[in-house]
Amino acid sequence: FAAHRAALASAVEAHAWDGAWYRRAYFDDGTPLGTAAAEECRIDLLPQSWAVLSGLAPPPRCETAMDSALRELLLPEGRLVRLLTPPFDRTPHDPGYIKGYVPGIRENGGQYTHAATWAVRALAELGRREQALAALETILPVLHARSPAEVATYQVEPYVVAADVYAVAPHVGRGGWTWYTGSAGWLFRVALESVLGLRLEGGRRLVLRPCVPDAWPEFRIALRLRDGASRHQVCVRNPKGCAARVVRVTVDGVDLPPEDGAAVFPLASDGVVHRVDVELGS
Repeated sequence: FAAHRAALASAVEAHAWDGAWYRRAYFDDGTPLGTAAAEECRIDLLPQSWAVLSGLAPPPRCETAMDSALRELLLPEGRLVRLLTPPFDRTPHDPGYIKGYVPGIRENGGQYTHAATWAVRALAELGRREQALAALETILPVLHARSPAEVATYQVEPYVVAADVYAVAPHVGRGGWTWYTGSAGWLFRVALESVLGLRLEGGRRLVLRPCVPDAWPEFRIALRLRDGASRHQVCVRNPKGCAARVVRVTVDGVDLPPEDGAAVFPLASDGVVHRVDVELGS
């Protein structure tokens, strides 16, 4: 499997790089999908994000691919991140069932929220703290309903995740299917793990590596374990307006050394409430 992985990565770099982003696929006749020369589906979000998340693409190409994704696929007026653009409509090639949706709806050029969450994760893994939060806020449902005008545009429940958001007039910004989507779990994971930066490693320790903007003064995480009694109250402060890395950690008043710019502390299942204080800095 390791050899196959290396061979696949080599093939992707040799044949799937389009100059400013990664292509999505090839049709049976060899025509590329997701290429700048195409009239439909010039760029697709998935290969750009997974170039980063796979850990296999060269860092300069990862940076360029995500630059292209933000430039081509972010739709500020609808507060959404499109899966691809332009949508499929008249192409003689058959990309599959995706073309069954009208242009700009669901996978066919709308926001497919699953993919949008992975873009947030990719931006965080590149250390793009401002962009990661901005992308997360773009897809948070509650931020689509801050005013009567936004409610009238979004038209679905702002307290659950919509699997898709429409991207073509006259329905730009309208939410699609709600209540059933697995992207809800991914949105939670990306917010907690990628932006706030808290991950469980090996089942025995917690690692906190925030990816938040310098403007954030502080944030808090309340973590309750399955036994119901064991808790970790985490307070992260940014007193100097620089959130680049963790510079100090205390657990129940005891200093712990940061590890590679992160706070690392044991996961305690002992029925006790533990206080974790973290300071960010340069």
